[in-house]
Amino acid sequence: MAQQTVTKEDFESLLMDSFDVNEPLEGAVVKGTVVAIEKDLAIIDVGLKTEGRIALKEFGQSGRDGTIKVGSIVEVYVDRVENALGEAVLSREKARREESWVKLEELHSKGERVEGIIFNQVKGGFTVDLEGAVAFLPRSQVDIRPIRDIGPLMNVPQPFQILKMDKRRGNIVVSRRAILEESRAEQRSEIVQQLEEGQVVDGVVKNITDYGAFVDLGGIDGLLHVTDIAWRRVNHPSEVLSIGETIKVQIVRINHESHRISLGMKQLQADPWDGIEAKYPVAAKFTGRVTNITDYGAFVELEPGIEGLIHVSEMSWTKKNIHPGKIVSTSQEVEVMVLEVDPDKRRISLGLKQTLANPWESFAEKYPVGSTIEGEVKNKTEFGLFIGLDGDVDGMVHLSDLDWQKAGELALDDYNRGDVVKAKVLDVDVEKERISLGIKQLSTGDVADQGGEGIKKGSVVTGTVTEVNDGGIEVKIADSEMTAFIRRADLSRDRNDQRPERFAKGDKVDARVIQYDRKTQRISLSIKALEIAEEKEAVAQFGSSDSGASLGDILGAALKDREKK
Repeated sequence: MAQQTVTKEDFESLLMDSFDVNEPLEGAVVKGTVVAIEKDLAIIDVGLKTEGRIALKEFGQSGRDGTIKVGSIVEVYVDRVENALGEAVLSREKARREESWVKLEELHSKGERVEGIIFNQVKGGFTVDLEGAVAFLPRSQVDIRPIRDIGPLMNVPQPFQILKMDKRRGNIVVSRRAILEESRAEQRSEIVQQLEEGQVVDGVVKNITDYGAFVDLGGIDGLLHVTDIAWRRVNHPSEVLSIGETIKVQIVRINHESHRISLGMKQLQADPWDGIEAKYPVAAKFTGRVTNITDYGAFVELEPGIEGLIHVSEMSWTKKNIHPGKIVSTSQEVEVMVLEVDPDKRRISLGLKQTLANPWESFAEKYPVGSTIEGEVKNKTEFGLFIGLDGDVDGMVHLSDLDWQKAGELALDDYNRGDVVKAKVLDVDVEKERISLGIKQLSTGDVADQGGEGIKKGSVVTGTVTEVNDGGIEVKIADSEMTAFIRRADLSRDRNDQRPERFAKGDKVDARVIQYDRKTQRISLSIKALEIAEEKEAVAQFGSSDSGASLGDILGAALKDREKK
């Protein structure tokens, strides 16, 4: 037998042919022939030196029902040409996956939907079978709203939208929510086109929040704000509505761009503010219920849908700077007076104190000027004493009305908080809510005993400064035992000279009597009033509107004339 000689060139050619056959097959999907069935395995020939084995279950239904048999042509994935046992490593599963990737990439590029089945739950979401390729479905992409039970969606074929594909890493991310939102948007658009503002429709309460309720109008939700549920105050929608309840609502507003619909219930009822001025005239009294209390006042419901505000300043005659909650309480029935009605702003101002007697008026009736009262010293300040009186009001004794003989500041040292004292009523100003009292006026004797002859309103007196404080100066009137207090504002007609510190004890000052009550022995002086009177007199005597003289010339002439006198 002739021996065949293999040259070096022939060996290299055969080796390259071997590479040409094997290299392209590894990692590719090829067609193979089933050459045998052994138990649960199919032996497949793909044209390599050895066959490969694939479990029948990888062929799905066709592997279970006997469709795969000897001679069947199937597509498989060549994982490795030869393993340690010398067999080809094949996979039907990977072949299906490769087929799916090609198909999915094409659908993804076109933006089309894909069919898939949710088959398992993993951290952060779920896994979806896309005809062999496994995709990840994030939990946030399952539905439009969070769902508690995923069970009904498992193992059911349904559409998905591919959000991202990365073949190198083998990652596919899909969304079911995108499909639902797209369908919902189409449905909402159709429904919105059929609705009109002002239309009355039936809806089902779907959800309740602090600020209102969402009502299902048959495929689209509308918001019923808490302020549009009723004309009266509704603190929380659950007071009126319940989930699943069917209600009649009016479409108040439609935003065709965002498909947002605003609804109203109160619009189906008569507006209680119509004719409000005739219904609640100013100065009329009504009974209402306190519905809400704030730092600045309390709201009172006069009837369903009509509320008025009692401002804190209108709650009490005597209790100032106090929280309204210490005067009234929620749900309390109160009598109020209408102070103002503004139908345009839908506001009613109410007063609580106006339904009660004015304590200053009551005091003035019970204790006219000249009456003697008794009370406790509630407060002591640098300018006098505050005395607690009947009706929960205070009266003030100015330091100039404490003692005829002592200076005001010295006399003030004789009194302390809690002392019970007697005083005479000098004046009651109901409008300004002030009561002026005097203690020195209770001493025996009248004005004549104090040397006050000839003093009357408008006269000019000379006094000696006995005390100086921030509020003004105290003077003792010459040729008498009478003292008076000149307030800071009455120290000069020039604002820059209205400074008590420009005076010193012992200074002589002239002042005009602006108030004098012989009965109460109270006298009020003003340097400012004297300067104004002198100026008018000087202009009258020494100048006229056409004389051409300056005010300085006129006053200079007047002063010279005064010095001569």
